[in-house]
Amino acid sequence: MGIEERHGARMAEVDFGGVRKDVCLQYLPEVMVGEYVIVHVGFAIQRLDERSAVESLATFARMGLLTEELGDGAAGVSATARGAGEEGVTR
Repeated sequence: MGIEERHGARMAEVDFGGVRKDVCLQYLPEVMVGEYVIVHVGFAIQRLDERSAVESLATFARMGLLTEELGDGAAGVSATARGAGEEGVTR
């Protein structure tokens, strides 16, 4: 994720399963590159720790929501979420 100012707004490029999107960070000015965020309608609305992010992705994968949202791009995210979700995340 890269962060920059655009037209007075703090913006970032985020990657989700290989899908890259521009996201506004105005609601989370303290977010840094490499952190996990929840994005809704183009705005980062909540920061997550790595464990919460991986657990959420694993849950979404089990529910089939990643495929619904990402199509073919869901395979990589699902595999990562399943592997980390089963083993737990350590730092």
